[in-house]
Amino acid sequence: MDALDKNSLQASGLPLAFYGTVIHSRSLESLEILEKCFLLVDISGRIQELQSGVDPSQINTIISDLGYTPDVFPVKYLEHGKFLCPGFVDTHNHAPQWAQRGVGRGKALLDWLNEVTFAHEAKFADSEYAERMYTSCVTGLLSQGITTASYYASLHGKATQILANICLDKGQRALIGKCNMNRNSPDWYRDESVEGSLHETRELIQHIQNIDPESQLLKAILTPRFAISCEPDLLSGLGVISQEYPDLPIQTHFNEAQQEMSFTRQLFPEFRTETELYKHFGLLNERSILAHCIFLEEQEMQTIEDLRCGVAHCPISNTTMDAFMVAPIREYLRRGIKVGLGTDCGGGHAISMLECMKQAFVVSNARQMLTQGQDPALSLPEGKTGNFAIGKEFDALEVHTVDLEGAMTPVEEEDSISVIFEKWIMTGDDRNIAKVYVRGRSVKL
Repeated sequence: MDALDKNSLQASGLPLAFYGTVIHSRSLESLEILEKCFLLVDISGRIQELQSGVDPSQINTIISDLGYTPDVFPVKYLEHGKFLCPGFVDTHNHAPQWAQRGVGRGKALLDWLNEVTFAHEAKFADSEYAERMYTSCVTGLLSQGITTASYYASLHGKATQILANICLDKGQRALIGKCNMNRNSPDWYRDESVEGSLHETRELIQHIQNIDPESQLLKAILTPRFAISCEPDLLSGLGVISQEYPDLPIQTHFNEAQQEMSFTRQLFPEFRTETELYKHFGLLNERSILAHCIFLEEQEMQTIEDLRCGVAHCPISNTTMDAFMVAPIREYLRRGIKVGLGTDCGGGHAISMLECMKQAFVVSNARQMLTQGQDPALSLPEGKTGNFAIGKEFDALEVHTVDLEGAMTPVEEEDSISVIFEKWIMTGDDRNIAKVYVRGRSVKL
């Protein structure tokens, strides 16, 4: 694949303009609803103007003041029950598990990997299969409004490059990682050597730099599956790569299940906690995305806070394996630790971020009960997905809640925008997502 054409991701040769309701977050605690809002996206895909309380008669004047000729490009008017909101970010997704979602419920984590997952991921040695399945995966996630995803691929270097090509072609922002795993999996599904695993990782980094040299959409991400699957030399080698590429993200599974934690301590008896382990190998920093984080001790939370690591909260998979596991998300937020939601496809059976949000509410209610109210349940405004600040790239969903047949609670004439938004979050689905934009480009088929 050739390097990314600078103009290939623009929506058209013209700006995009909208008039209607815009819903976004300015802070973790607040949701901002802007009505009678004019929003303009320039041809580079960045938000050039955002004004609320605009009378329709003022729009041509605003366009002229911005240096454009009125009527050269259309303004899309969003009627009552239609609005813009930021695109969804899936912080933890296993792309090669796309076709096994929903399989293996109730199994313990390591049993699920050995009995279901590894055999399925091994199929991605076949490049034609990888092309077909990854195309379906990326298309499906975009249809759900997931404009950015952090992907674990399989261990296959070539297939992982194929995933990068597909994300770029379809216009999805993505962090893409070749899984590093050279032990504690079947002989037919593990890296043959430390050197080979690191070599394929470097090849992926170079491939992504070649096809998207300015990182407009793609970044490679270091992806040790978890400590169980990596010999010390492999973790050390990944730590070296992390030092060589100081902007390279890192992702791994972290304190996911008691079974996993116990096995990790057996393999690495010199470390008391996973935090000590990953810090030793240079894999904990402000670029780290730690999936799950169910059982962190006080000192571990302090270390993650100090190092500014992020947590990928996966409420669906955490509550549908063999145990109902409740991560202390309120405590993480209280400490200022970055938290994002992850579908954990296919440990998580749903690819909808709306379903993920709803399950996060359920899990937080459970946490409130377990702590006797010390950890209050999450609120609707805390489902933060970003905002439409001027200068930011336009990653957005155009949501329609009227004149549609579907599962969503009917919208009534007297419903306020906040009520309509809550109805969509709690009862809507992808049928309500009429358009998906990444950098101003329409990407939903």
